[in-house]
Amino acid sequence: MDKAVLDGFRTVAIASIADALDKATGRRGYMAEAMKNRINARRMVGPAVTVLHAPTREFLPPQAALEAIDDSPAGSVICIGMHGDIDVAVWGGLMSAGAFARKHAGAVLDAGVRDLAEIRRDYDLPVFARCVSPGTSLGRTRTIAAAIPVMVGGLVVTPGDIIVGDEDGVCVIPPDAAAEVLRLAQEIDAREAEQAKLIVASGSLREGLAKYGRI
Repeated sequence: MDKAVLDGFRTVAIASIADALDKATGRRGYMAEAMKNRINARRMVGPAVTVLHAPTREFLPPQAALEAIDDSPAGSVICIGMHGDIDVAVWGGLMSAGAFARKHAGAVLDAGVRDLAEIRRDYDLPVFARCVSPGTSLGRTRTIAAAIPVMVGGLVVTPGDIIVGDEDGVCVIPPDAAAEVLRLAQEIDAREAEQAKLIVASGSLREGLAKYGRI
């Protein structure tokens, strides 16, 4: 993974990344609105590591997720897809402790997270999830696969995709389009900064929008 590209995604607006993905790939690149940063931590940027959960009645630990946390390179974003009921916590304080110890960038869950106060207090780890739930995954779901494409937040996430998230949402960037998406996002940021200055200086929203032909 190109460090300069990853670092670039730490500074451009999520909205600009979403617009750039539209232009570069021709398809939506942002997750569903329900995927929120439940910890309110720093921006998250890193390559995706994927895990899939499925329903079970067995009391089994989420082995593939535990292994992904321990074995993935530092800076990874653990992305967990879900078959079945999403109103269950597939992530909590202990998994956050492991991710923090391994210096991962964060987690994105197509299900629930719990132990929010503990995570905020001890780890400041970005965790984006569909919901908050006190319910354990034990006896409800188990991990059935890892390192495969998974559906998260309405998008297919493939291992190695660049995940960028903050309070505005989560974007998924294919590696082969990353440099172009970053270039476009930086151009959008710069153009909108100039546009905002013109709107304030002229006292006219219409004039500021007209110069750049953008709404």
